Amino acid sequence: MKTVMEIHPIRSEADYDAALVDIEQYFVNEPDPGTPEADRFDVLAALISAYEQEHWRIEAPDAVSAIKEVMNLKNYTQRDLAALLGSAPRASEILSGKRSITMEQARLLFRQWHIPAESLIGAGTSTNRAPP
Repeated sequence: MKTVMEIHPIRSEADYDAALVDIEQYFVNEPDPGTPEADRFDVLAALISAYEQEHWRIEAPDAVSAIKEVMNLKNYTQRDLAALLGSAPRASEILSGKRSITMEQARLLFRQWHIPAESLIGAGTSTNRAPP
């Protein structure tokens, strides 16, 4: 039986690097669920994730950037966006940053184009507002 090594908090880059080396073995030889090794893998993964969130958090892009990135990756055009939103002028205004997306448009983009909701409605959303 394999000896399970002690786990401790990740407080430095050296700890982080050691945890990455340590967890790698579980990608090569996946532990059986319910074993001490599987539990250890889960704890290591959680510690690594928490450290990365604290030290290397990657903010979600704003709505317009997210839409443009998906359009680029999937070869969608402004015409495709207009068809989804039901309005060519609205698609143009959104892409130019002249108008923010509505919640209904965010729902459509999330459901149809699988754009993360955080990018569409979160803190990364465009600061441009629709005129009153």
